[in-house]
Amino acid sequence: MTVYRAKFFIIIFFLSNFIICQNEKYMSNYENLNEWETIQETDVNLKWTNQNGFPIVKATAKMPFPIDSISKIIEDVKNYPNVFRRVHEVQILDKNIIHIMIDMPFLLSDRDYVIQYSKNKSKTTWKFSFNAIDHGSAPATEKYVRLINAFGKWELSPTNENETLLVYTWNGELLGDFPEFALKRAWKTQGNEIIHWIKDELK
Repeated sequence: MTVYRAKFFIIIFFLSNFIICQNEKYMSNYENLNEWETIQETDVNLKWTNQNGFPIVKATAKMPFPIDSISKIIEDVKNYPNVFRRVHEVQILDKNIIHIMIDMPFLLSDRDYVIQYSKNKSKTTWKFSFNAIDHGSAPATEKYVRLINAFGKWELSPTNENETLLVYTWNGELLGDFPEFALKRAWKTQGNEIIHWIKDELK
């Protein structure tokens, strides 16, 4: 490896880590915010806020299932197309790095994103965080609108042996041709679908 190539890879490495740290900063910043606007109050509670220029959306639901059964679904990224029905393909690119392709409603361009994820388990909470990164094996194409700022987090907390509080938070930015006036409706659809698809998988 030449000196120039070595310098190039070092720069790419630090840029990737900078992007991940920035997204993690956004995630940590909004967790203590109180200025959330409620979108829906049913069995799935949905709220959103704006932080650092990103629309942050949060879906909360009590799930009548033990924490282990839910965490297995979230960890099994290869099986996402069989659980989350808008996901039509997942490619495993590297350790903890995946490329996810999503079907959008008719007349809208499909979306995709490349994320690096991490897991953190304690006695009281299980967390699965993810942040968008660049990866040479999944360059952006005209077929999809690349969600370059994708980030989010799953959090699971057991309320008893057979019930779990699930909180899913994500960057609701959709970019591309998606009309801004329809964002809240899209977040509502996404939040409900994700929660109900997990319930369907566990029934």
